[in-house]
Amino acid sequence: MSHSPLLNLPGPSPDLLDDIGSAIDAARDFVADFDPDLVVTFSPDHYNGFFYRAMPPFCIGTAAEGVGDYGTYQGPLDVPGDLATDCAVAVLGADVDVALSAAMQVDHGTVQPLEKLFGDATAKPVIPVFVNSVATPLGPMRRVRALGAAVGGYLASLGKRVLIIGSGGLSHDPPVPTLATAPPAALDRIVHGVPMTSEQRQARQTAVIEAAREFAAGQGSLAPLNPAWDQAFLDLLDTNRLDEVDGWDNAWIAAQAGNSAHEVRTWVAAFAALATQGPYTTGHRFYRAAPELIAGFAIRTAVTA
Repeated sequence: MSHSPLLNLPGPSPDLLDDIGSAIDAARDFVADFDPDLVVTFSPDHYNGFFYRAMPPFCIGTAAEGVGDYGTYQGPLDVPGDLATDCAVAVLGADVDVALSAAMQVDHGTVQPLEKLFGDATAKPVIPVFVNSVATPLGPMRRVRALGAAVGGYLASLGKRVLIIGSGGLSHDPPVPTLATAPPAALDRIVHGVPMTSEQRQARQTAVIEAAREFAAGQGSLAPLNPAWDQAFLDLLDTNRLDEVDGWDNAWIAAQAGNSAHEVRTWVAAFAALATQGPYTTGHRFYRAAPELIAGFAIRTAVTA
């Protein structure tokens, strides 16, 4: 499922929120019926927990806490440290390099889906898996699929009902700082992890709201959404053609769908984990190009066939 800080901020129209809310309700019912023993999230970070002082492509948390950005939960998650450690061992054993964090900080990209699906980010034990989708340079897509397959292989050995979440927007290009463009204060944050003051957080929220307002009005400099690209990606998932992403070039993804479209990596990892169990079928299918959220917003549920 997609996430957006703007779901928790003023601005989006009631029509849009109702439409997305109905789709989330259907996903929540799906999750409630499944009643998982364990949740595994593949999520990005937006320079709230991972920084350029050491930016891994992948990381598994054996303990984690929400940072509380954009009105999401702040505090520790219920992470089963032994299972998370065993998962990391299994992934490394499958020849996928993954970092380990015993003090992972996660933002709305991880926490918002947990809150939307369970009502409480701590309702279920969760293993958080960070997938770098923002801080360039990024690794090849085939490695993301390999990560998901390695995690899925481990999960299959547990004998548990496991809900796998991939959290990311599809086409979108929000105002995210980069090493090349960040002003000094932002550079300190994305490199050294200098904490934001309450005033800085408020200023960032105001800037995001204004950027979304301009974007929805057809103004500003952000790259446009690409619903055709989004739909093609979703069709690829729906028809079990996951291996096709192996040949996708990172520059092509950004050019087609915006710099933050790399968050589809979380979807690829999640579906790759599911696909280790054989063919799968997607159920609830929702998509909406949502300029008010600066994102192509989608939800899919899927189960093994």
